[in-house]
Amino acid sequence: MLDWFKELSRMERKGFYGAFLGHAVDVFDFMIYSFLISTLLTQWQMSKSTAGAIVTWTLVSSLIGAIGAGMLADRYGRVRVLRWTIVVFTVACFLCGLANSPEQLMLFRMIQGIGFGGESSLCMVLVTEMIRNPAHRGKYSGFTASSYSFGWGAAALAYGLTFSLFPAETAWRVCFFLGIVPALVVFYLRRNLDEPEVFVKTRAERAAQRGSAWHELSRLVRRPLLRKTVLCSLLSGGMLGAYYAIATWLPTFLKTERGLSVFGTSSYLAVTILGSLVGYVAGAYATDRLGRRPTYVLFAAGAFAMALIYMVIPVSNLSMLFLGFPLGVLMQGVFSGIGATISESYPNDIRATGYGVSYNLGRVIGSFFPLSVGWLSSGRTSLPLAIAIVAGAGYALVVFAALMLPETTGMDLDKAGGDEADREETAPGKVGLAPAPGVGGTVA
Repeated sequence: MLDWFKELSRMERKGFYGAFLGHAVDVFDFMIYSFLISTLLTQWQMSKSTAGAIVTWTLVSSLIGAIGAGMLADRYGRVRVLRWTIVVFTVACFLCGLANSPEQLMLFRMIQGIGFGGESSLCMVLVTEMIRNPAHRGKYSGFTASSYSFGWGAAALAYGLTFSLFPAETAWRVCFFLGIVPALVVFYLRRNLDEPEVFVKTRAERAAQRGSAWHELSRLVRRPLLRKTVLCSLLSGGMLGAYYAIATWLPTFLKTERGLSVFGTSSYLAVTILGSLVGYVAGAYATDRLGRRPTYVLFAAGAFAMALIYMVIPVSNLSMLFLGFPLGVLMQGVFSGIGATISESYPNDIRATGYGVSYNLGRVIGSFFPLSVGWLSSGRTSLPLAIAIVAGAGYALVVFAALMLPETTGMDLDKAGGDEADREETAPGKVGLAPAPGVGGTVA
């Protein structure tokens, strides 16, 4: 199963390790807040709507960071800009620990969003451009995305350990302070990483032809890229929104609705996080073997079914412990192909900007999902039902966008971004869920 990894060159492996660790730190810094919501609701007497709004504005600011980082990366290099995005989001995470009000926390989280919006986009662009063999691109990007599980797991571990050592009024601040520590290691690892060859080649070829930054940005909302930008944004928005709806409120659900302690909440989340790691791996192989679109549809449908069972159907706490595993598998497996799909939708010279815009427009779309859960559960319906309803809307959006996008499995990146694939996929007689010719069913 790992023969493909053995084929990687030294630089491809360095790119993988650097992106993997960087994304894990990014996720730790972002997800730690979800574990602290129940504590902050008590400490500051803030409402659930305010708690959800902090997530929303963090994600809205990530679009600004992604656009800026993408434009800079298309001009000056992926690796160089990545280093600065890490500095921004980790320093901002540390500052969150100094906040004394919801307003201050929201400001620091918005600054953090600017940094992680750029980092998460550029790390996926880096790995999809770094891999030489397109038959392994889905696995390469999917395994990189699996770092999300490690970052999420590290946040759960830090939450459980910190609250066992410190009183609640101190522990939540320590959790934010910890966000700056691992980034120092990632910053060191990335200092000797080379730029992808496809980027270096394209920059040299297009140096004299490149227009202004705003002209390049406007290409994303003109043909032939407009349709790709809209659909990639809806695809990422659906899966992110469903994930945010579940992951943001899951600790609160376990603690307030199921009556679990801090230790019990961490134990249940550990099972879900373990499942998410398996889901990323399963999705990584499926996206190259079955194709991008069938993988999205299968995992999205399964994740919605599991969310209903987990949140709405009355089951014992012991049953919920075991159900957390398939929930994690399906909820995170749907993400495995997103890095490859978006990267394969844009040409080389504007890929980082295109990825940053579409993925983080998806984040903006997704940012309203946890806010919607907070709004629905504030006297309108129960928290579990609110989570299930909002997550279901997200997964429906995933299925719609996946069926409308062209299949890009095995695509040569030098041919990405045109409208030829759209014409081919929408030609009479085409089957919507078929993988790319000559690619489906082949795996190293």
